[in-house]
Amino acid sequence: MGAVDMSDLFRLALSLTLGLLVGLERGWRKREEPDGSRALGLRTVGLIGLLGGVSALLSRPLGPWFPVACLLAVASLLAGSYYVSATPRDRGLTSEVAALLTFLLGAMAALGFEREAAAAAVVMTALLGFKPVLHAAVKKLGRAEFHAALQFLLVTVVVLPNMPDRGYGPWEAFNPYRVWLMVAVISGLSFAGYAAVKVLGPLAGTSVASLLGGVVSSTAVTLALARRHREQPGAWRLHAGGILLASSVMFPRVLVEVAAVNASLIPRLAAPLAAAALVGLAAAGLLIWRTGGGPSEGPELRNPLQLGAALFFAASIALVTLATVALRSWLGEGGVYATSAIAGVMDVDAVTLSMARLSRGDLSAEVAARGILIASGVNTLSKAAMAAVIARGRVGLVCAGALVAALAAGAAALAMSSPA
Repeated sequence: MGAVDMSDLFRLALSLTLGLLVGLERGWRKREEPDGSRALGLRTVGLIGLLGGVSALLSRPLGPWFPVACLLAVASLLAGSYYVSATPRDRGLTSEVAALLTFLLGAMAALGFEREAAAAAVVMTALLGFKPVLHAAVKKLGRAEFHAALQFLLVTVVVLPNMPDRGYGPWEAFNPYRVWLMVAVISGLSFAGYAAVKVLGPLAGTSVASLLGGVVSSTAVTLALARRHREQPGAWRLHAGGILLASSVMFPRVLVEVAAVNASLIPRLAAPLAAAALVGLAAAGLLIWRTGGGPSEGPELRNPLQLGAALFFAASIALVTLATVALRSWLGEGGVYATSAIAGVMDVDAVTLSMARLSRGDLSAEVAARGILIASGVNTLSKAAMAAVIARGRVGLVCAGALVAALAAGAAALAMSSPA
C-alpha cells in the first residue's frame, strides 16, 4: 500500500472549501426558503467543488477525459434540476453557472493551481454576494455613461494594441502607444470615482461626493463648490471642507499615477505628498465636523470616459512631454521645472505621467520628482486662488490658508526626508 500524498489531501480539502464558500453564499441568499427546496445550497455546491477535485486527481490513472465526463454529468444534472424547478419568475442561470465554475475551480485546486482557484472563488463569491449593489449601480449609470464607456473600451482594447510603440516627431517625444496607455490608466481611475458618485447619488452628500470627486478632478470640484457658495453662503464650512477634501485627494492620486508608470519615484515623493494630504484632510475634517448639517447635493462631474475628454487628455500628455524634452534640451533642468510650473496651473496629471515616463529614460529621477512636486504645488495654489476669487469671503480665506499650510507641511517633510 503506497504512502498517502499529503499534498493531494490538502488540494482535495481546498476543493471542498472553495465549494463550501460558494455554497455558503448561495445558501444564505435562499435561507428563507423551506428546507429541501434549495437545489443548490451549502452542501450541494460544496460537494460539486469536491467532485471537481476528485475527478482531477482520478484523471491521472483514468485519463484526461474522466473530469470532462464528470463535468458533463454535473451539467446534465443541473439542466434537469433547472427545467423541473425553475419558475417563470426565476429563469436566471446564475446558480447553475456558479456550480459549474465551482467544479472547475475544484479541479484547478487539485491540479496544483491553488492560488488561482482560491482567488477566482473569492471573486466569484463577491460577485454573487454583491448582486443588489451591482444591479443598483447599473440602474443609476445612464445611457450616456454606458455609451462613453463602450467608446473608450473600443479605442483602448481594439486600437491600443495596434498602436506603434515608438517615438515620433522632434526628439521622438511622442509615443502613441505609451500616451494612450497612460490615458487608459488615469481615465479608469477617474471613472471609478465618477461612478461611485453617480451610484451613491444624493446619499453621498457634499463631503463624500467631494472626496470621491477629487479622484476625478479636484479642479472641477473646487470650481463647482466655489460657485455654489455664491448661491448658498450659509453653508460655508461644508463648501470649504469639500474643496479641501477634493484638493487633498490629489496628493495620494499623484502617488497612484506614479506607481502605475514608474514606481521607483515613490520613495522621493511619498513623504511630502503624504504630509500635504494629511494637513489638508485634517482641516477638511474639522470644517465638516463643525458643519452641523448642510446641503446633500454633490458637485456635478464630467464623465472622464467621454472620448473627447480622453483625446484632450492624450493631447495634453503629448504636449507636456514635448515641451519638457524641448525646454530641457535648451535650458537644462530649469526647462523641466518651468514646464511643470506652467502645465501644473490647470492639470497635474499630465505632468505627473510625463515626468514619470521620461524618468524611465534619460531624465534623472531627482529632476522628475521635483517636477512632479512643483506641478502639485502650483496646482494646489491655483485651486486656492480659485476659491479666493470665486467663493470669496471666509471660504476663500480658509481654503487658501489651509492649502498653503498643506504645502508648507509637504515642504518641511521634503526637507527632512532629503539626504543632508
